[in-house]
Parts: sequence; C-alpha cells; structure tokens
Amino acid sequence: MEKYLVSARKYRPSTFATVVGQKALTATLRNAVATDRLANSYLFCGSRGVGKTSCARIFAKAINCSNRTPEGEPCNECESCRAFNAGTSMNIVELDAASNNGVDDIRKLVEQVQVPPSMGRYRVFIVDEVHMLSAAAFNAFLKTLEEPPSYVVFILATTEKHKIIPTILSRCQIYDFHRITIRDMIDQLAYVAKQEGVAYETEALNVIARKADGAMRDALSIFDQVAASSGMNITYESAIENLNVLDNGYYNRLLDCFLSGDVLQSWLIYKEIRDKGFDSQFFINGLAAYFRDLMVASDSSTLQLVEASDAVRQSLAQRALKCTPQFLYRAMSLCNDADLNYRVSSNKQFLVELTLAKLCQPLSPSAENDSAGEGQSLQPITAAAPVQPAAPVANQASSAVSRSGSASAVPVQPLQSTSVPAPAAVHSVDAGMSGASARRTEPQRNISGIPRISIRCGPAAETSGTTSAAATAAQSRSERFSHEALNTAWTTYISTHPKAQILVNTMRASYPIEIRENNFTVEVQNQKQLEILDANKADILEKLHNALSNDFVNFNVRINANRDPRHTLRESELLEIMKRESPALTHLIQELNLRL
Repeated sequence: MEKYLVSARKYRPSTFATVVGQKALTATLRNAVATDRLANSYLFCGSRGVGKTSCARIFAKAINCSNRTPEGEPCNECESCRAFNAGTSMNIVELDAASNNGVDDIRKLVEQVQVPPSMGRYRVFIVDEVHMLSAAAFNAFLKTLEEPPSYVVFILATTEKHKIIPTILSRCQIYDFHRITIRDMIDQLAYVAKQEGVAYETEALNVIARKADGAMRDALSIFDQVAASSGMNITYESAIENLNVLDNGYYNRLLDCFLSGDVLQSWLIYKEIRDKGFDSQFFINGLAAYFRDLMVASDSSTLQLVEASDAVRQSLAQRALKCTPQFLYRAMSLCNDADLNYRVSSNKQFLVELTLAKLCQPLSPSAENDSAGEGQSLQPITAAAPVQPAAPVANQASSAVSRSGSASAVPVQPLQSTSVPAPAAVHSVDAGMSGASARRTEPQRNISGIPRISIRCGPAAETSGTTSAAATAAQSRSERFSHEALNTAWTTYISTHPKAQILVNTMRASYPIEIRENNFTVEVQNQKQLEILDANKADILEKLHNALSNDFVNFNVRINANRDPRHTLRESELLEIMKRESPALTHLIQELNLRL
C-alpha cells in the first residue's frame, strides 16, 4: 500500500509554472535564470504559506539545471535535477535560522561557502526564517554576504522583514510575496480535488479558502481535514460544521433584524452564535467585515474587492440594494467602536448586545450627532399595538380626559379641574393606560424634547374620578419660591452643563423676568435662541422642579424686539467689576501673583 502524503507536500510546486498566485514574481525569476543575470543574494519576504521556500528551491534547482527550458524552467531530468528531487544534492544547503541562530552556526556556514560545487555551476545556500538570527550572527554574516565567491548564491527567506538589520537588506535583491487570493486558492483546491477523486462544492472550497487567510499551505491542510471528516465529499454544510466557521447566513438574518428594527430577535441570534462556541470579538469582527463587503458590493465597479466566489458576490450585491450608504457607514463605525472597547469592557456580552440594539435603530442619535437628537426618533424594540391619540388639553382651568380601552370598557366621568397651570408648550395625555389605582406620574420627555403628562386611570378612578384627581394634586410639590431662589436654580443648571455651549450662552443672556406665581418669562434676542430654549425646555423644567420643590413651575420664551440686549460679562470684565467693588481683591491678587 502506498504511503499517504499530505496534499501540502504532495502538491508542493516543483516548477515556476506550478507556483500559485505569484505570477509576476516567478516571471522575474525565470527571466533572471534564462539570461544568467543572477545576483549574489536574494531576500524573499511574505506571510506564511505563500511559496517563499518553494520558490527558493525551484530557483536553486533551475540555476544548476544543465538542460533548462527556454522559459528558464528546470527540466527535472538531468543529473542535477534528479539529485535535487531525491534530496542528495550537495550544491543546495538549507539552514533553519530559527534553531541555528548563533554566531557559531553562521561561522560553520561561512566555512561551507569556501567549498566549490561538485556538480553544476553554483552552490546555493537557503537560510529560512533569517530574521531569527542574533545581532552578532548578522554581523558575522555581513562580509560573506557582500562579497561571496562567484559560485555562491544566498537566498534568505523571512516572514518579518522589519526585523532584519538595514545592512543585510542593502546587500540583497528583495522580492515581496503576495498573499494568495481567494480565487487562486479555489482553483488550486479544485485541481487537487480532481486529482484525488474528491467530490466538492465550490461554496465549500470558498469557505476553506477564506479560512486559510491567504496561505496556500494552510488551505491544503484544511482541505485534507475536511475531506477526511466528510468522507471524500466536501459539501458546504460539512465545511461549515467541521471548521466551525460563522456562516454568512447568520449575518444575513441579522441584517434583516437591523433593517426591521427587531432588537430582541437580533439578541436571540447572537445567543445562538454564542451557544455554538464562537467568541464575541470574533463575531463582531466578522460582522464588521460583512458590512464592509456590503459596502463594496453596492457598486459594480468595486464588487471585485469582495474576496469570494461569484455566487457570494452576487448575493451580497442583492442584499446591498436594501441598505443605504449612511446605514452601512454607521454600522461599520459601531462595529469598530465595539471592537476597540471589547478588551476593556467588564461586561462583554452587554457591549455586543448594546451594539446590536444601536444597529437596529438607524435613526437614533450617534456618537457623531449626540447633542440634542433633534429630528430623530428611536424605533420600538418590538412591534406594539396601535394606540389611539390622546385628547388635547382644552384650557388651563379644566380638561376632559377620555380613555379608550377594550370593547367592554365603561364610560369614564370627567376629572375635576386641578390647580395645575398649563405650560406654554402643548402637552398630551397618554391614552389606554391601566393600573391598580389612579396616580399622576412625573413629567416625561419624549425624544424630541417635548414634555408629556401621563395620567394612569384604574378601576378606582372610573368610579370616583374626583377623589383620584384631588389625591393626585395633593401629592404634587407646590412650595413657594423667591426670585433669588429661581435665579440660583437657573445658574446651577448652567454650571452643570458646561459642554452644551450654545444652550449655556443663551441661558446666561436670558435670566428669568416677570415672575407671576409659578410662571415666569425668558427674553431672548433672536429666533434661534428661542428654538434652543424650546428644545431643552423639558430638561430645564425638570431641574427647576427639583431645585425649587415645585412641580408647577413653567416659563414662556419671547423675543426681545424693543429693548437693548442684555450684555453677558466675560471673565475679565467680571473681574474688573469685582476689583472696583472690593479694592482688597487687587491687593490679594498682587500678593499671591494670581493670573486669570
């Protein structure tokens, strides 16, 4: 029985033509061999599994071949080629610098350089993982590398060119090997599958190629693994299952959740992914790559940037039609932020779930636009039953509240009028509410900043509306306050919101005036300032209610059309006034050498 040989060794390239994915580089080497324009030393750089050592061996065999083809390929039939293929050639010496990286190892190599070839024209020394040499070993190698005998060719190979000292780099011709593309790997895997009699699906080979991450050797090793586990029949399902790859099907389902705003369903899909053993950061990175592929697939001119089979590209292009560029930009940004914050997060699951919730809210405030949230609205996380619109408040004296419920609901008697003065902005009353007893909730703010008053009516309220309204009014705070207390609360709000520069500057120039019981007026200079105060009115009132212990405080905003605008003092102007009023302050500043 013939001994089994893994595909990575069995199908290792033996000629330049069989090297996968390095056509430009192998063409240059063939031309150098065909014209006998050989350098003393070469440096092959690139990531793992891209063919550096294979090309070095083919190049060494080709320059010693006595019967080369016109294209510069070795014949594999002459005495030198047969000795090389059998592993008995004395003209080719390989050194693993990872385990032979000392000065003594390099000195032994230098001694071998002095021995001329026994057969052929050149002695070739292949030093693999040359970046592992110590600094002393590099220095001992410099002179020989710069001026070797005419029959010596050095080929250095490394995966980390940046670790090699510049004096070595300057003495070599440098060849950079590219990562193998998905398309080239799929073609090579299909060729190997036909040679080995393995049935396959192209989509399965695409999964293997993506898993290999640009390394042909890794792709062949994974191919052997999947072929053995699937009984020589590589299907898409078997490849996904054996390699534990996160299928695009999960991302497609998540995209549907994002576009429909279904937060809870996206969390269930995420749980399913975690239950299969996938790391959350791996999932976030995969989701970011998926959005990137959707972005480039949205335009036919950039569709080629998607490293996948033609079928996958077309599927992504169809799904990209459902997404706007703004959504994809924001989705990639959110995934990138989640990846950056993942390592420092104490609750990684919550971080990912929060990211998914944000992705389901394409119109919600983001890090780029999180100031006031004007004109934006959050979608509900689940589908809610339609709610009948609430009846508006009629006037400040009284209001009739109608409650719409089930078909068996009984008529509700109107509530008695309360002493709550109506604010300038229009308030709404939540309809369809139910509870154990009637109660008045704290003023709430919706996303656009407009306050809402919610009144919950229960069975007790249906029979005794007057009593419930009186009890609710009794629970409200209504302490009296002075003008000074109101100004202090107004100033406190300014000091606690230093980042809201526009709002703070507007409030500094517009202190309360014309206070009448619980209502006062704020006078601004233009329409923009009026809009700013109106947009933040709910938040300001909430803070004033708490600071003054009065839930009925309200204010109106008007534009000053007749009087001179109020002047806001700068820090330097305020300091000058303080100096005039308190001469001792000037002396104190001079003594302590203080500066503003």
